[in-house]
Amino acid sequence: MTNIKSLKWLFLAITAYALNSCYSFKSAGIPPGMETFYVAEFDNTSPNVVATLSTNFAQKLIDKVRTEGKLTPTEYEPHVEFSGDIIGYNVTSVAPEEGQTTAFNRLDIRIRIEFKNNLDDDPKKSWTNTFGFFEDYASDVNLLDVQDDLIETITDQIVEDIFNKAFSDW
Repeated sequence: MTNIKSLKWLFLAITAYALNSCYSFKSAGIPPGMETFYVAEFDNTSPNVVATLSTNFAQKLIDKVRTEGKLTPTEYEPHVEFSGDIIGYNVTSVAPEEGQTTAFNRLDIRIRIEFKNNLDDDPKKSWTNTFGFFEDYASDVNLLDVQDDLIETITDQIVEDIFNKAFSDW
């Protein structure tokens, strides 16, 4: 019986070691020497947008890079820079039902991001990309009643996608 217990512990130890060697979570894919970053205020270029979205989004991106990337925010000669525009903030009707009504509405947010890596002269290390995400909500619900929660969910996903593109080699 003790041999079986010993084999179980040995198996668990080998599995833990294998998993630990496969994954590395040390500050995502941040290269050595990269220590600072800057996030510019995002312009609202979408015809429909919540006035506080750009400020809140920039702060959310700052918090993500600072806490998970372990980088220090600075305005003076940052190693990486994020800037961009909120280019889409749209509500559309989806899932039509009989009688020309819809079951759901969709809030869709699109943000154009310019990422500049000031530590590397390789142009492939800097990029411009559009990120977007959406959330559906019931058509009988007023957007103003759910807007804050929808924006929170959508921008969380967009920030995650931006962070992964900037600092992961997937």
